[in-house]
Amino acid sequence: MNNYTAVAEFVLEGFSGNPAFQSFSLAFFSIFYVLALAGNTLIFMAISLNPSLHTPMYFFLANLALLDIACTSTVLPKLLEGLVGKGSHISYKGCLTQIFFLTWFLGAELLLLTAMAYDRYVAICCPLHYSMLMSRPVCVLLAGTVWFISVLNSSVNTYLLARLHFCGPNQIRHFFCEIPALLLLSCSPTTLNNIMTVIADVYFGVANFLVTMISYSFIIASILRIRSAEGKKRAFSTCSAHLVVVTLYYSAVIYTYVQPGSGSSLGNSKVAALLYTAVSPTLNPLIYSLRNKDVKMALRKVFPCVC
Repeated sequence: MNNYTAVAEFVLEGFSGNPAFQSFSLAFFSIFYVLALAGNTLIFMAISLNPSLHTPMYFFLANLALLDIACTSTVLPKLLEGLVGKGSHISYKGCLTQIFFLTWFLGAELLLLTAMAYDRYVAICCPLHYSMLMSRPVCVLLAGTVWFISVLNSSVNTYLLARLHFCGPNQIRHFFCEIPALLLLSCSPTTLNNIMTVIADVYFGVANFLVTMISYSFIIASILRIRSAEGKKRAFSTCSAHLVVVTLYYSAVIYTYVQPGSGSSLGNSKVAALLYTAVSPTLNPLIYSLRNKDVKMALRKVFPCVC
């Protein structure tokens, strides 16, 4: 592979080419990274150390927190390194490694959101069969499938990238290594890569998004049949928060990957990528967990000096 690769390293363009904006970007991304790490670590530890939260819903939330930590740690440290003046260069192997892990974690999070929607569907629409349909072995199987399918997809796409030749310009028009941006620099035909990327996008993005929306359509229909006004309000509040995050996350990923060979949208894709690499991992602990009374009580028990 390396015998045919003339480019030994790539240059990341960064989030903005404006020097005056660099200090603001450094502060902005530093704050988001610290908040994402702190929030998701607190949630993961609270769920892991509190037996009362060892339920299917919180099991998936712990997996989501772990994925958010991994996803944001794959991208933001390298971006911050470039912002503090240590250079925006990344080696060829380092670039492929970043793509492998980022694609893995993004795919896993999309699948996990679908699993979480299914869990809520069973809890609200089939409450009498919840303990059977969402038993511990079933939850472990769902989580294992999420991680396995996503790593398989990442392995295939990274392998296809490794087969390409890079012998021309080495500046990546993005603030991290990503498949659409890297395809534009290849000297080789990228038809197969484009096809596989779109197939993965349709499966992980479109198909899972439709399944999630269908699940929530049944959930909302069940909620409307609830006689208690307070019960309806509480259920709608939870669903609306989840749907907002799901919509933002899916929209950003689909927008970024649906046209992998197009360079005209790369400027806007930086903003879209910011949503799923920094904003979403920071907001998820607040929306999914920190607003939950059970999690707040668990946090007070585990971290009495903090909460």
